[in-house]
Amino acid sequence: MKIALLGYGKMGKTIEQIALNRGHEVVLTVDKDDHDYDITQADVAIDFSIPTVAFNNISNCLKNGVPVVSGTTGWLDKYNDAVALCKEKNGAFIYASNYSLGVNIFFEMNKTLAKMMSALKQYNVSMEEIHHTQKLDAPSGTAISLAEDIISNNANFNEWKLDENGEAIIPITAKRIAEVPGTHTVKYDSEVDSITIEHVAHTRQGFALGAVIAAEWLADKTGVFTMNDVLGL
Repeated sequence: MKIALLGYGKMGKTIEQIALNRGHEVVLTVDKDDHDYDITQADVAIDFSIPTVAFNNISNCLKNGVPVVSGTTGWLDKYNDAVALCKEKNGAFIYASNYSLGVNIFFEMNKTLAKMMSALKQYNVSMEEIHHTQKLDAPSGTAISLAEDIISNNANFNEWKLDENGEAIIPITAKRIAEVPGTHTVKYDSEVDSITIEHVAHTRQGFALGAVIAAEWLADKTGVFTMNDVLGL
């Protein structure tokens, strides 16, 4: 499979190595300042760029009939536009806030726990996410996904806010510490006890492998998908 990498930072380079190890060919690498390139030489594109260029990267792929996997966060105000364009062009598109296979299992655990806790109003929920200092957005896309899944499955909470408590609010604390790939913690706390679930990434390898697996899965399909589709969850 011929892969275009849109975003060639640390994650892009890790994806490249895993793709090569799995027998694929990287035919194009695009950095944030590259504008004149031919995306059609690729069978599939993987976008791990930056928020300001992600939508343009995705649009370029869809307009040129190239399936695209995006893991860039911080651009989701234009997500519905990307979905509409994908449908208009009969293209193929996957967005995930996190491609780690373990994190996607963690997402399902979080939903199940949120449902179980819905009847227990004595518990307040809070979240913490920790990432490396180069991460541009806060809270992380993964933390937002976790919070929104809690809201969808637990009637006691209706919004999340960064560093802010309040009734029916899920407070999220975001920390930036050098060389931390990603840690996400969800905590339910009452006067008598606490329940905590946590995912700790040790390296970027898990995110990169999941993105390549998603690209392999998407290459011959049309439609808008999520990692749940890829993993059959």
